[in-house]
Amino acid sequence: MSSPQTRGLLYGISVGPGDPELITVKGLNILRNSPVVAFPAGTAGKPGIAQGIIRSWLQANQLQLPLEFPYVQDEVILQTAWDRAAAQVWPYLAQGMNVAFACEGDVSFYSTFTYLAQTLRKLHPEARVQAIPGVCSPLAAVASLGLPLTVRDQRLAILPGFYGLEALEGTLDQANVVVLMKVKSVYSQVWALLQRRGLLDSAYVVEWATLPHQVIYAGLGDRPQLDLSYFSLLVIFAT
Repeated sequence: MSSPQTRGLLYGISVGPGDPELITVKGLNILRNSPVVAFPAGTAGKPGIAQGIIRSWLQANQLQLPLEFPYVQDEVILQTAWDRAAAQVWPYLAQGMNVAFACEGDVSFYSTFTYLAQTLRKLHPEARVQAIPGVCSPLAAVASLGLPLTVRDQRLAILPGFYGLEALEGTLDQANVVVLMKVKSVYSQVWALLQRRGLLDSAYVVEWATLPHQVIYAGLGDRPQLDLSYFSLLVIFAT
């Protein structure tokens, strides 16, 4: 077993929302120089989002390690998955091999990497972990819109889509710009709220930000229903 000084380091590599060129130079250098590259496994036999983003950057001599993270809210199931992923990563770190975990968006922004790193440190307090920041989806989305996210003294709020409408309404009373993540499951209810508040013309949905199949929905007044993907967000310019 290696000493703490010679154990490998788990890097959380932020690979951006979709466009492979949005990874930082630092993130790319670490990714290409890590003997083991881990990433969330895809579903139904398809590559995961992060795996697809980094595919062109990987080299033949790197070990690829897909890790299973279920898309559920059940804490017991999730903890079991995090424990299993940490157990898969640790043997390489214990042998002194660095592991780069590629994560869509930014690793500190609603990220799977957070749970992997926390679980690894809980099971192995001597583990070494480093996060490499990157581009998160709200920043990519507004860049696609050609709009600034905030200016001057505007207040910004970002909410997960599963927050209740009461929380969103209260947030709209306090913030100038609101980003609602993963809006698919609540879009129709949010649309009705925005209609009541007269905000449909200042709200935008961005789906698959920065990817070739990106879609932007503006002027939502005639769109009370949208068939959105999981990777969709809503930007509301409230004032």
